[in-house]
Amino acid sequence: MISLKNISLRRGTKLVLDGISTTIHPGEHVGLVGRNGAGKTSLFALLAGRLHEDAGELFIPPQWRMAEVAQHLPDTDANATDFVLQGDTRLQELQQRLAEAERQGDGMAIAQLHADLADAGAHDAVARAQALILGLGFKTSELEQPVGSFSGGWQMRLQLARALMCPSDMLLLDEPTNHLDLDALVWLEAWLKRYSGTLIIISHDREFLDATTHVTLHIENGRLTRYGGNYSKFEEQHAQQLVLQQAAYERQQERIAHLQSFIDRFKAKATKARQAQSRIKQIERMEKVAPVLASAEFTFAFQEPVSLPNPMLAITDASFGYTSDSGAVSTILQGVSRTVLAGQRIGILGANGQGKSTLVKTIARELRPLAGKLTEGKGLRIGYFAQQELDVLRPDEHPLQHMVRLARDLGADAPAASREQDLRNWLGSFNFSGDMVTQNVGSMSGGEKARLVLAMIVWQRPNLLLLDEPTNHLDLATREALAMALNDFDGTVLLVSHDRHLLRAVCDDFWLVGRGQVTPFDGTLDDYQRYLLEESRRLREALKEKQAAENQGAQTPSAAATAPSLDPREARRQAAQARQALAEKTRPLKKELEKVEARMGALNTEKTQLEERLSTPLPPAEIAEAGKRLKAVGDELEQCEERWLELSEKIEQLTLAAQESSV
Repeated sequence: MISLKNISLRRGTKLVLDGISTTIHPGEHVGLVGRNGAGKTSLFALLAGRLHEDAGELFIPPQWRMAEVAQHLPDTDANATDFVLQGDTRLQELQQRLAEAERQGDGMAIAQLHADLADAGAHDAVARAQALILGLGFKTSELEQPVGSFSGGWQMRLQLARALMCPSDMLLLDEPTNHLDLDALVWLEAWLKRYSGTLIIISHDREFLDATTHVTLHIENGRLTRYGGNYSKFEEQHAQQLVLQQAAYERQQERIAHLQSFIDRFKAKATKARQAQSRIKQIERMEKVAPVLASAEFTFAFQEPVSLPNPMLAITDASFGYTSDSGAVSTILQGVSRTVLAGQRIGILGANGQGKSTLVKTIARELRPLAGKLTEGKGLRIGYFAQQELDVLRPDEHPLQHMVRLARDLGADAPAASREQDLRNWLGSFNFSGDMVTQNVGSMSGGEKARLVLAMIVWQRPNLLLLDEPTNHLDLATREALAMALNDFDGTVLLVSHDRHLLRAVCDDFWLVGRGQVTPFDGTLDDYQRYLLEESRRLREALKEKQAAENQGAQTPSAAATAPSLDPREARRQAAQARQALAEKTRPLKKELEKVEARMGALNTEKTQLEERLSTPLPPAEIAEAGKRLKAVGDELEQCEERWLELSEKIEQLTLAAQESSV
């Protein structure tokens, strides 16, 4: 297990972590949460060994293998498949040792290394690597493309696949969903649920955290608190603790005020001086309860549109795509006929590369339709947040310069309040106060840049919002603020996002973009997730079948010629006998395995309940009782896990033996 005892960490002069202590047990899936700048990434760097604690003690089992997404793409000429394969460090090491043994002609070492490679999964390594690549949204035709031919976002996906390929006991993921669309996110979520090692995730996607974690570590003001449960459970428990803390603080302040009143009244009287001094010491000895200094969450609102044309937009038999500089036309969507009404909230779904951004860019007038007609309602005013909108900001200019230029460009269409002080006040409402108003955009964080883009969009008073992945750089508080603002917006919203919480909170209708078409999607987001998982499973099966066929085709003619022929009926009879014999051998083991799994489920449920109970204020006797029971549950759970492994290995050995005997 991972143990942190009184860890303190400084970054420069700032104390980032202040005497934190916690334990992370093997196999736990942990969400690490807290405001931007709270110290989450610093704690990750500490766990990864890139930083070292200034005080305290950190223990990670030395035999544990750790995997994380590399910060920088290494120089490589490898194709996508080979690049991800290189993430399996165990396999790479064995292959290098085998090459060395072959050079030296060491027959014993060669035989042993071939056995070790089989144990390390060399036979299906390519299939596993390609399944990861396809799961993260790549096409089959891209498996052999050079890494350098992909854009930065797709290279980050390959970096993620490489980290998942690495055999690990601990996996660290810092914002893994930032470069993913909804399709890839759903696949990653399913993969992480099956991950058997210790998983620690930083993410601002609440549904992703809810689905993949069952423990939450919260960093606030340099302190770390452990909560049993996913992010939603953490929110409930944290809110309860804040209420209790505020009540305790208020009671203590009343007590201090009462003592201080006595001191002020009688400290000058000789007969009461000793009692006054006693009360002064009481105040000094008190362990002060901190007030709940929850800073106001960031909020904003869209202004009422000047007009609401209905319909907002009519698309008639349109084709969307690109025309290159050479005049070549690439059609992505065709035969599109859709109507956008005033007040609609439309979520746009579809796999990456199917045309979601092309559709939005064409509606936003960034691209021209290749065919057909787009009819805009009179008075249509579009607010467009593009995926690459942050790149459009000028890094050498500050927020006020952006707002002044926007007011100048709009001219007569600009809102009436366009004086510099009005623009400063406007930026202040988006948390750009003081020197930040004149701070160069290039030195700002991604979240600050995203807030500036939102400030510019809201100021224009649009009646149609086109939002293409607006949450990529937003923290949880700002995402909540965006969802609330969109729900109060009187105009129309077209939203492309991998944040399912935002889609659920905002959208009433969905369009599905795929196979060159834009069609209504009549199901829910849960239906869409099931559809995506089925598609992912279908792709994996197709890849396995293809590789099996290739392996079969690679069989040598002599081997095929020496294979004995067998009557089909006799073959089926022998296979049935083998299955029956295997079933008889494994039946008692499987029954016991089911009982052990059921017991583990009950113990894990009780463990979570006990952890939640211990996270709330309790009398000392109840704390002792719950702590004692938690230890007993942990011990029994460990025994069950060991037995589960033993039974699973026995069943696997019997199954493999049966398969080998049938060959």
